[in-house]
Amino acid sequence: MPKKRIVIISIIFLLLVGVIVCMSVFNLKTINISGCETVDEETVRAAIEQEYFSGNTLIVYLESKLKPIEDIPFVAKMDISISSANEIDVMVYEKSIAGCVEYMNGYVYFDKDGIVLDASNELIAGVPCIKGLNFTEWEMGKKLPIDDESRFQSILSITQLIDKYELEIDGIEFTAENEIVLFHKGITIELGEGEYLAIQMMNLGSILEGLEGMEGTLYMKDFNSDNATASFSKK
Repeated sequence: MPKKRIVIISIIFLLLVGVIVCMSVFNLKTINISGCETVDEETVRAAIEQEYFSGNTLIVYLESKLKPIEDIPFVAKMDISISSANEIDVMVYEKSIAGCVEYMNGYVYFDKDGIVLDASNELIAGVPCIKGLNFTEWEMGKKLPIDDESRFQSILSITQLIDKYELEIDGIEFTAENEIVLFHKGITIELGEGEYLAIQMMNLGSILEGLEGMEGTLYMKDFNSDNATASFSKK
């Protein structure tokens, strides 16, 4: 047998052995997921198993680099690494949600700049929901389609201040009189038209701490740097 043919056959044999070893040794059994706060881990796991269905640790890793999964709701990106021959680690980076607005029978979620992140039929716990806004359409990755620019800026200011001061706000409502109302557990917070938002939100956390466990209405319409007074009416 010619020496060249022997070399070719040897190379093919080694490649076949390598493939067999790869398929038998790198058998994916465990997917470790971290970084999920809003997103359900099982949703991420199901997406990985569906997209990278080979079941081989090495192949799944390579596929994740060549073809990242981009359609998991509220997930910005994922980093997949190999921790052992049968195990991968998945680090999930979630989109930063500032709030949501009601739309038809669901909710449209946006970031701190008012850019639409995603939509869902479910209300995510801990995300402020805004009521009193009307629009007929929206587009992923675009600014919320709110015609009233001043109201839009008020929304962004409120959600950014909620995040800055780590406030627990369940909902935000714009009344027919264009006044802003917040909701915290059993407490309704009246802020007026928003001219004192910065000082109101800066002090709101400490005020709510003193009202822990109570229900009623907190009046802060005239709360400002010159008049740091709020009143509370129990329910």
